[in-house]
This record gives sequence, structure tokens and C-alpha cells, in this order.
Amino acid sequence: MRSEAAPQPDSLERFISAGKGRGLRALRRYAIGELLFSCPAYTAVLTVSERGSHCDGCFARKEGLSKCGRCKQAFYCNVECQKEDWPMHKLECSAMCAFGENWDPSETVRLTARILAKQKIHPERTESEKLLAVKEFESHLDKLDNEKRELIQNDIAALHHFYSKHLEYPDNAALVVLFAQVNCNGFTIEDEELSHLGSAIFPDVALMNHSCCPNVMVTYKGTLAEVRAVKDIEPGEEVFTSYIDLLYPTEDRNDRLRDSYFFNCDCRECITKEKDKEKLEIRKLNDPPSAETVRDMIKYARNMIEEFRRAKHYKYILCLTLASLACSCLARGHLFMGFLDFIIPPSELLEICELSLDKMGAVFEDSNVYMLHMMYQAMGVCLYVQDWEGALRYGQKIIRPYSKHYPSYSLNVASMWLKLGRLYMALENRTAGVKALERAIAIMEVAHGKDHPYVSEIKKELEDH
Repeated sequence: MRSEAAPQPDSLERFISAGKGRGLRALRRYAIGELLFSCPAYTAVLTVSERGSHCDGCFARKEGLSKCGRCKQAFYCNVECQKEDWPMHKLECSAMCAFGENWDPSETVRLTARILAKQKIHPERTESEKLLAVKEFESHLDKLDNEKRELIQNDIAALHHFYSKHLEYPDNAALVVLFAQVNCNGFTIEDEELSHLGSAIFPDVALMNHSCCPNVMVTYKGTLAEVRAVKDIEPGEEVFTSYIDLLYPTEDRNDRLRDSYFFNCDCRECITKEKDKEKLEIRKLNDPPSAETVRDMIKYARNMIEEFRRAKHYKYILCLTLASLACSCLARGHLFMGFLDFIIPPSELLEICELSLDKMGAVFEDSNVYMLHMMYQAMGVCLYVQDWEGALRYGQKIIRPYSKHYPSYSLNVASMWLKLGRLYMALENRTAGVKALERAIAIMEVAHGKDHPYVSEIKKELEDH
């Protein structure tokens, strides 16, 4: 897929940003919604659960895809997409046949295998590396603790196990560096409801530094990354994106940045912490909770969030990643059915969410971000079990605080309006559905661009209703 306008290479420059290292700077003014640049994926891998609904080559979402005649597991728009993807797919095709159900490398391993193959096939600089080459990626090798090093060694073992036929491997030390680079510089490609589609490497996009007050947003057209202004950007101003979910208070955000990217953020919001009080709003009671009670509840909430984050590796949490698919099926007039062997049944998972909400609700207001986090998990379970009314109730509680806590033109806010709009439509509340979908479109036209296929699809949903 192609962007509606080619980026101007003389309008942006790589420079050394004080205290941050390499960065990207604007050389002219950019208005809100304007495309700064686009970057095709150096390489990308479609997540296994999306095979059959998205093209393995270009990530286009469509029906009637053609499957690979050999492995029967990769799907393509047409012969052209299949031929273009073959140098990468051949790394996995025969292995999937040989391993059968035992073929299960992680997405990080799959992406790293493709980088190794790409570097051999295309050793010269690619179209994705106009400003930053893959080999220049930071690895932060000196900052890796023993746990992270052990995880990388597990990934290296999996790489050798699943990809021995078609890859030439560098030595172990070089593989450690490469996996560390991928962990720090890889991107997650998501759809309009922020459901995970796959992982990719976008070198020029990786040049941008982080801020919790970003002035650009990264969105995707298939395997093409597009960077648009969400604030007016003046000549000489650094271009900042966000590496993390910005819902949470300063301490939580910086914990995440240190763990994943090995730095603390010094943006205005992190220095002033001006939004933290609203994000951590305490329930107004005649007998207010003590400072110790509040601290204990924040600790409990953070532990719950971490448990959910870790649990994403287990099958039962797949209901959360499948939730947006349920809403998308609603939008297309399909009945969503999901079958999964749960370690914990969805009903019990929902009960965990509700019990946590009851406990935290004794201290926190509903607009508190920890309450919102647990409501979002509960909404996902409701969507998965097709409890549309339950999902709607949670979504209605979430959307207003989301709009307050997130920056302008947030994809998180847009995706929540989109979910709500589709739920309203499914429950035959067209008036509310139209309003919600129009709010989603208003944000997405800035973040994604007015000509983006997702925007066109939502507008068609409005016409069809």
C-alpha cells in the first residue's frame, strides 16, 4: 500500500538531540494531520492468529485470500503478493510442514529470522533506511540484566531449532546483539481497534525519540508506517512519538520506559506530573482513606496490571486480544464465535476483574486509571463471550475519562469510540452509534489520514446503517 503523499526528504533531518542521542528534527512547519513521512517495513511478520483474514505479504484485510499450496497456512491477496513474500515465507514454509502443530516460534524469533535473511538478500541500504540503518540500532547490551539475557538465549535456541534449513547464522554474540536491537526497536502493527496484527521493523521511524507529550502519531497502512503531526510542529522542533501507553501516571510510565528502553523521560508532563492527580483520583468520602491505604491500593493495582501483562502469554488472556475481532464481526454483520481451551474460564476471569474493581472502588474514583485498566479487561471478556450489553456498560464508563487522560487525537480514544459505535449499532441504538462512530472518524482522519482504508470502512458502516 502507498501513502497519499510522498515525504519530502529535505524537510526532516537526523541530528544529535541533547541528552537523547540521535533524533529527528523538522526543517519546516507541519500542521496537525499533515504527513511528515512514510516508511515501508524493512521486514514484517503477520501474527499467526490473523492468518486467513489478512494477507501474509501486505497485511491487507480481505475475504477470499489464496493459501500457500505447500504449507496451507499462509494466505495472500494474489500471486504478486505471494511472489514478493516468498523470500521470507520460504524460511517458514517447509518448517511448518515438518513441525506441524509443534511449530511455535515467538514473533520476535520470526522477525529476527527475517532480518537475517533480508541482510543476506539485500545487504545494501534499503528504502526503509533513509535516515537510520538497521545496523545502527541501539541494543543497550550493557544494560541487560540476567533475566533479559536468559530470554534472549531462549530466543536464539528457538531460532536454531526452527530455522536451521534456510539461514546462515552469525556467532552467538552477534545474535545476542541483534535480538536486543529487535527488542528495543521493533514495532507492533495494529488495526483500527488496536488489535495486534503483527510485528515489523521500521528503521526511519525508530529514529524518533520518545515523549509523553508527543507531537506525531504512527499509524499503519498494511506494512507501511505513516507518521502524522498531532500538534503543530515548527521548523527546528524535534519530532517526538510515544513508545508506551500514555494512560498511566508518571511513575508507572517511567517504570515501563526503564524496563523496556532503559531511560527516564524528561518531558514536560513527567517533570510537572500535572496530570497525575486526576489520573489517580481518590473517591470523595466523609471519612477519606489514609495515605497508607491509598499507597497500598496503588500497589495492589500495579500488581494486578503486571499479572495481566504477564498472563498475556497464556491462552485464557487471548479473549482480550480477540475482543476487538468480536466487535469487528459485529460491524460486518457476522456473529462472532470463538473457541478456545481456557486455563481460566472467561466467567472466572470476569469475576476476577469485578472483584478487583469492587476492591479498588472503595478507594478510587471510576475515572482513576487503575479502575479504567480493569474495566477495559472486563470489557474485553464481555466482548469475547458476546455479552454486548455488558461490554457497552464498561465502555460507557471508560470513554469520558479516556478522553480526559489521553492526549489529543489518541488512537486509544478513537478505538474506544469505534467499539462503542459498533456495539450501539449491534444493539439497534443507531443515534448513539452514529455519534460514536463520527467521533472515532474525527480522530482517525487526523491520525490515519482522510484517505486511509480504515476511515473509508467506518464511513461505509455508517452508510450501510
